[in-house]
Amino acid sequence: MHERRSVERRVGFIKWGRRLGVVAGIGAALWLVLMSPFLEFDPADVEASGFGTVVDEAAVEAILETHDGTALAMLNTSHVESQIGELVGVSAVQVERVWPTGLRVAITPSEPVAAIPAAEGFALVTETGEQVNASDDAPTDLPVVDVPVGEDNERILSGVLGVLERTPADLRGRIENVQAETEDSIHFVLRDGPRVEWGSVDQTPLKAEVLQTLLDSDAAEGATVIDVSAPTLPTVVKD
Repeated sequence: MHERRSVERRVGFIKWGRRLGVVAGIGAALWLVLMSPFLEFDPADVEASGFGTVVDEAAVEAILETHDGTALAMLNTSHVESQIGELVGVSAVQVERVWPTGLRVAITPSEPVAAIPAAEGFALVTETGEQVNASDDAPTDLPVVDVPVGEDNERILSGVLGVLERTPADLRGRIENVQAETEDSIHFVLRDGPRVEWGSVDQTPLKAEVLQTLLDSDAAEGATVIDVSAPTLPTVVKD
């Protein structure tokens, strides 16, 4: 009987020892993940991409610096995304943990599609009309937009920006300036070519395809005006 009780006690001690070991292991793991300096976020350990031409890299770094020393497991990546997403020129952002101490930050920038004359220089705006940068001089890689201003003319600017947004980047880069008196009378001049009558924003992809085809053919040689406002019946005017 005595030996049986002794065995039972030893078995009990072993069970409790195992349980305590499990608890201690869990505690050690939690300490390692939540409190260990070896798993704290280090701003120097960041993979960032997608700044484009307008996102301020220093502003992104300043935001990340505010989280220096936070346990990586406790770092609220959604909050960091929200902070960076409020910066000028950021269209979207994704933040992921990179163990043991880093983050991966992938930014989708809002690139300007046009320059609009301002009180001083030019405002560089996106397809939505958001100003993301400024320039003292007219940029050589963006079209300058000349349209009536004011609340009554917002649809004109919206139409012009819609055309530029949907025009392939290579073709858009050749546009020197865009003018419009109404949303249906958009026209522009190419840097190395003729004036183009575009009409409204409707059928912009087709108009761009037709214009590019004409520019790549002999039909545009010596042309002063190319009219693609009716893209199925384009016309070319020559001197």
